[in-house]
Amino acid sequence: MTETDPRVARGAGSALPEEAEVAGLVGVLGGMGPLATIDFMRKMLQATPAATDQEHVPVVVSSIPQVPDRTRAFHGDGASPLHAMVASGRRLVAAGAGLVLIPCNTAHLWFDEIRLAIGLPMLHLVDAALEEAIAVAGSAGRIGLMATDATLASGLYVNRVPSDMPGRGVQWLLPTAREMLELVMPGIAAVKAGQLGAGAELFNGAALALKQRGASAVVLGCTEIPVVIDAANSPLPVIDATAALARRAVAWSLAQRHPAAHSSQIVEHSACR
Repeated sequence: MTETDPRVARGAGSALPEEAEVAGLVGVLGGMGPLATIDFMRKMLQATPAATDQEHVPVVVSSIPQVPDRTRAFHGDGASPLHAMVASGRRLVAAGAGLVLIPCNTAHLWFDEIRLAIGLPMLHLVDAALEEAIAVAGSAGRIGLMATDATLASGLYVNRVPSDMPGRGVQWLLPTAREMLELVMPGIAAVKAGQLGAGAELFNGAALALKQRGASAVVLGCTEIPVVIDAANSPLPVIDATAALARRAVAWSLAQRHPAAHSSQIVEHSACR
């Protein structure tokens, strides 16, 4: 091994191992869409109590945007995204990830199949969002939900009650068919096309309609939505599903890297569903 070999550690004067396991390595199965993946990574950084590079969460990302459209697949109008998502997940397994998560709501319609195929613990985005929704509004509060029409039609949110919160459901208030057609779905398409201002205007119109019908808060149940609206510009308090997932991912990683300090905060009950 020569001095020009990149495995030579300059500071320590010794060779780095060719392969080394990284404790608390989080795998992000992204690309759905690419901007939402970047937004999620930013939220992980914001959720991490770090003062140096070395204190941040180790992450590997597979952002392959050529995954077939999840909403079209759900409606039977397009190819299944499962094969492509599993392939991305296996890239994360090969990279040494100890946990996998998906910053895409509609992709969670295939959550169980992906988890079975890759054989790693996974965090469920909807569980993270529900926990924070109940904390914000309580089980008696009416909570709005903005998401793709596939997410709404599948009952991904409205039918899910996390096993760690039995009997604590949510009173959901959903957009009307017209609001989905004229506001929510066009807003998602606008963000995917990089038209962020137009997307924000459309989403805020939908949120205002939910508020007028009695919603006390709104869950941003599509990862494109929090790219352009947040607590600062929304007419309603927001529950950002991807931010909730980011906080859980950070807590898991810290618990793996510093088990003594974080033993009471481990989220394995969510990761192993």
